[in-house]
Amino acid sequence: MQIYMHMHKQTQPLLSIPPGGLTMDVSGHRWPKGKVVVVMGATGTGKSRLSIDLATRFPAEIVNSDKMQVYEGLDIVTNKITEEEQRGVPHHLLRIAHPNVDFTASDFRDMASLSIESILGRGRLPIIVGGSNSYIEALVGDEYSKFRSRYECCFLWVDVSRSVLHSFVSKRVDKMVEMGMVEEVQQLFHPNADYTRGIRRAIGVPELDLYFRTEGFLDEEARARVLQEAVHEIKANTCNLACRQLEKIHRLKNVRKWKIHRLGATEVFRQRDREADEAWEKLVARPSTMMVAQFLYSVGATRSISTTSPPTIRAAASMEAALAATH
Repeated sequence: MQIYMHMHKQTQPLLSIPPGGLTMDVSGHRWPKGKVVVVMGATGTGKSRLSIDLATRFPAEIVNSDKMQVYEGLDIVTNKITEEEQRGVPHHLLRIAHPNVDFTASDFRDMASLSIESILGRGRLPIIVGGSNSYIEALVGDEYSKFRSRYECCFLWVDVSRSVLHSFVSKRVDKMVEMGMVEEVQQLFHPNADYTRGIRRAIGVPELDLYFRTEGFLDEEARARVLQEAVHEIKANTCNLACRQLEKIHRLKNVRKWKIHRLGATEVFRQRDREADEAWEKLVARPSTMMVAQFLYSVGATRSISTTSPPTIRAAASMEAALAATH
């Protein structure tokens, strides 16, 4: 397998909880060993946004678990997080695999394990984020797995109602087309391409095959119609993917009995601009921050914190109080 490794500049983020002014420089400490946060959710729900929020509030690094974003190329189709959106947070397993190879669940398990050990070794918090639950399941396994015996996990699930999410996904596909998705896929098109391997499995690639094969033989009206049909198929397949992702999360939660914390974000998608940002902070970012603080330091069980307690424990307790005051 051909894999590209990318090095990232290490950052020292602050623990910052807006609004309210709580900002603590905790860059000098080390987090408890063996703690891993996993951000889950269907496509389009805001998993990457939440991971960045958390990584700028706790010294953390992000491990990508999206099976298409692991590949180099097709940034629009795979909706990869941009350098600007990363806000200086180091990302692992993003754009590391050659587009034509198969990066399997076992490949992910092995490389993610190395990334997690590296992140923990630097005294930072690993945050695993992505919609490929098969990757996460391969990594975490069951309660008897090697991973569970070495690490303690906090699972966060960003959930949006299906009707609202499907409407958002449809609009997002239209935006991707405007951004140049068709032209991006055309650069990868080959008449003998195998759509069962590598990045060509990504939704948005096989659906455009007929358009690229016939566009040179059709008039403008017919080309527009074939393209419209392809875009409609991309939207339908993306919605179907979201449904499958939700079904897998429900299975992990209800059948496998994973302790997954659900964060309802539907209201965020019903708002616009500032109201949407405020709803995100209230419904997703702030509760998640508190859950991670409790996970790291069990602050909910230690509300009486003495002045002789370690600084990181006192910081977490102060954060809990500040967050509670803003509700």
